[in-house]
Amino acid sequence: MREGRPTGRSVLRDSIAGQWRRLAVGAVLGAGHQAGEALVPVLIGVVIDRAVDGGDGRALLRWLALLAVVYVALSYSFRWGARAREDASLDAGHALRLHLVGRVLHPHGGAERGRLPGALTSVATEDTRRVGTVGSALVLGFSVLTGLLVGAVALLRISLTLGLLVLLGTPLLLWLGHLLSKPLERHSAAEQERAAHASGVAADLVAGLRVLKGIGAVPAAVARYRRGSRDALTATLRSTRAEAWQTGMTTGLTGVFIAAVALIGGRLGVQGDITLGELVSAVGLALFLLGPLGGLAWVNAELAQGRASAARVAAVLAAPTATHSAGDAAPDGAVPGVLRLRGVAGEGLRHIDLEAAPGELLGVAVTDPAHAIALMRCLGRDTDPTAGVAELDGTPLTRLDPAALRATVLVAAHDADLFSGTVAGNVAAGAPEGADLAPALAAAGADDMVRSLPAGLDTAVSERGRSLSGGQRQRVALARALAADPPILVLHDPTTAIDAVTEARIAAGLRHLRTARGDRTTVLITTSPALLAVSDRVVLVDGGRTVDTAPHHVLAGRHPAYRTAVLS
Repeated sequence: MREGRPTGRSVLRDSIAGQWRRLAVGAVLGAGHQAGEALVPVLIGVVIDRAVDGGDGRALLRWLALLAVVYVALSYSFRWGARAREDASLDAGHALRLHLVGRVLHPHGGAERGRLPGALTSVATEDTRRVGTVGSALVLGFSVLTGLLVGAVALLRISLTLGLLVLLGTPLLLWLGHLLSKPLERHSAAEQERAAHASGVAADLVAGLRVLKGIGAVPAAVARYRRGSRDALTATLRSTRAEAWQTGMTTGLTGVFIAAVALIGGRLGVQGDITLGELVSAVGLALFLLGPLGGLAWVNAELAQGRASAARVAAVLAAPTATHSAGDAAPDGAVPGVLRLRGVAGEGLRHIDLEAAPGELLGVAVTDPAHAIALMRCLGRDTDPTAGVAELDGTPLTRLDPAALRATVLVAAHDADLFSGTVAGNVAAGAPEGADLAPALAAAGADDMVRSLPAGLDTAVSERGRSLSGGQRQRVALARALAADPPILVLHDPTTAIDAVTEARIAAGLRHLRTARGDRTTVLITTSPALLAVSDRVVLVDGGRTVDTAPHHVLAGRHPAYRTAVLS
């Protein structure tokens, strides 16, 4: 894919250029197939004039043998040409899909903003498939144009009138087909947009079904999905009507054109201007033209849909990154683990000052949940501050490569997803190879839970961990973060779905595990009194500003806002 801001046109161009060898092979073989198809009625006419009409048996055998050779050649040309064309389409769609997924997963982020996961899935599947098909459509278009050219030349040799009719009529039909494809392109884009939105709403509904049931919001969620589904159906019907109109009109115009060719050929035969064999060839060529002209109608439809899909793919690829600075440096060697924020603002934060020293367990109590998420995103460099500076060991985070930074600073959200597989596979996902998982499981309060599961650590986990309860998912996710043993660990509300007794045990286990070595920095963004109580210090953030820093019990006696957020 070329550098710069992608556009729909550049996406199509690069998709075709990446498969040009296969497309060239498909075009040559496809042209050979169509040329062979056009020659068949011509050869039949020759057989009639030179063998059947003259009663020459040997000539008949020779011409029939030639006709058989043409049939074999066009058959194999079609077989291998279609294979090359389809392989190119599949590989082009796959390559574009990988490029798109790479953009979505890029460390600088931004592609997912304003798009539901289901919508991104639709772009990465259906739209990339349609873009990949464009190369196949162009090859088929070249092939059928070759067939039309061969047919027109053959008709010119039979009759100047018939040849000129085909040569002048075909471009006119192509132009009309292009005009008729414009509404289809517009409606196809709307169809894909609405379908992607409905798919995204459905995915969100399924993912949050348990929560929706708990708060009694299922009817509202279903109504939202029904509206999105109805909009998608309306857009699909409009697109289908546009496609039917385009296909019907093109087929009708093609039929009129073929009828005109057959009518003029018949009149020439009756008047004696052409022989019986030439008349048979002319009628056969007129019937043959139905295939290429119908193929051109399909090509126009595919190009219209491909252009619409390419624009949607380009919009994702060209999405601005969430981080403003490219930053390509990596943390130097052994990280001391000093995390410092000075005057940080952005996404609701107004002025954040905090410093986590090496080996410290720092609590951060944020009175507004939205500000807690903004702080977490800043520390994980999912976004950059609009003011102030966030530093790791004196180096601004904006100078560090996000992927390298995240290998040092692990930010674990309280709603982190689990992967399909087993409990052991999830916990060991980020851990060093061969690491002992028992300490992390114990610190996360997950050891007792694992023993209660049917197969222990080998218990199967379904997609996103839906086979586990909310508390079980949180404990497995926390164990995974602890097993990774990063130099700096940022945890956001890791115990919101866990009972108070287990939470107290987790608080003690987490402190013991993370402070035992003395060089592991931990930041707890939470309002849990159990977790804040085991922290060395607590930073109070109220109204998007750092208000005070002190131990948990001191802040509880000093600030009403802290008591409201933490103890109420």
